[in-house]
Amino acid sequence: MPTYSYNAPHLIEGVLAGNRRDLARTITLFESRNPDHQGIAAEVMRALSSHAGGALRIGITGVPGVGKSTFIESFGIHLVDRGHRVAVLAVDPSSRLSRGSIMGDKTRMEGLSRRDEAFIRPSPSGGTLGGVAARTREAMVACEAAGYDVILVETVGVGQSETTVKGMVDYFLLLMLAGAGDEIQGIKRGIMELADAVAITKSDGENRQAAERARSSYENALSLFSRERPVPVVTTSALDGEGLESLETILSDFYAEDKASGALGARRKKQQIAWLWELVEEGLMDRFKNAPKMSSLIDDMVSGVEKGEVFAGHAARRLLDRFSG
Repeated sequence: MPTYSYNAPHLIEGVLAGNRRDLARTITLFESRNPDHQGIAAEVMRALSSHAGGALRIGITGVPGVGKSTFIESFGIHLVDRGHRVAVLAVDPSSRLSRGSIMGDKTRMEGLSRRDEAFIRPSPSGGTLGGVAARTREAMVACEAAGYDVILVETVGVGQSETTVKGMVDYFLLLMLAGAGDEIQGIKRGIMELADAVAITKSDGENRQAAERARSSYENALSLFSRERPVPVVTTSALDGEGLESLETILSDFYAEDKASGALGARRKKQQIAWLWELVEEGLMDRFKNAPKMSSLIDDMVSGVEKGEVFAGHAARRLLDRFSG
């Protein structure tokens, strides 16, 4: 199959003009593992990065059955109706064996995907730690350069992904269901501590009273954590839009407050440094595995460890000595 030929100036011009097709191609370029594409991707990233940074970045996760995609679509439509341009980076869980991906978010967000002011990008996690696509940060930069002022990053909700997403967004939204007593017992303390806001979903019809009880329970539970500011809990309904405006106001106020105080800029600088070291580690690993002098020894050491003939620590030292020698 012939390789798609990427043209850096064309992609840069298209993204800055808000062309969704060029934006999608640019993200595909960033996700490519083809060595021939890496130089082009770096050129495009350098050009786009100076136009990025102006969006409100929100990470979203939730317990199974909470209705993440339904909530994100309703919230996204609400934001678009309020004059925002919204990009959704929805990461599907990939099979560790086939590296395949369901990639069904566009189908599940039909209403939002039809809006010109919205861009939805389902990306396979490819086995990346926590299920966050390996190039989510680059995708965020491209979306911001294309003029999207709200970025929603959906995690696969497998535990580790929450910490990963927290390190790349401004605020972290935790979606929960009514029936708080049972759910609180099943939530890891770490995930609760990451939340900047909590939304109780499906708060409509006969479930409304249960949602209110859940809201009170979550507020009590969150008050036990030491936080710089209280974590607001909002009841929401994707069916009738309840709570979406309140949630938008809460997150927008956080953004304005942190931007004015300098906290937002300081947080993003730390995230950039963390991104730097992630890229260094990734680059070193790629060079390590692809160095011609390493291939045979890697095979030997992996085989030895697998058979129990070589201690893993010894094998690692042998490999590192060969690479640095």
